[in-house]
Amino acid sequence: MSTSLADTPLGRAVRVREVAGARAFRRRLLEMGLVPGTEVRVVTIAPLGDPLRIEVRGGQWSIRRSEAAQIAVIDAANQSGAT
Repeated sequence: MSTSLADTPLGRAVRVREVAGARAFRRRLLEMGLVPGTEVRVVTIAPLGDPLRIEVRGGQWSIRRSEAAQIAVIDAANQSGAT
């Protein structure tokens, strides 16, 4: 089942399925290593719900919830990626 990174519960590991949004936004994330198949984990959610702190490839990033909503993810246990 595919969902967005913005809807991912705190601490759950997911895999990137697809990055949508404006071309510049997609390019920036892809250049930083957030490519399909990459495992991502939501580490912290700010008190008012925005931004999210995520762990990607051993590093931590802060990302706006509206940006996270454009990143489709699947459960890390689901290796097939079927929706």
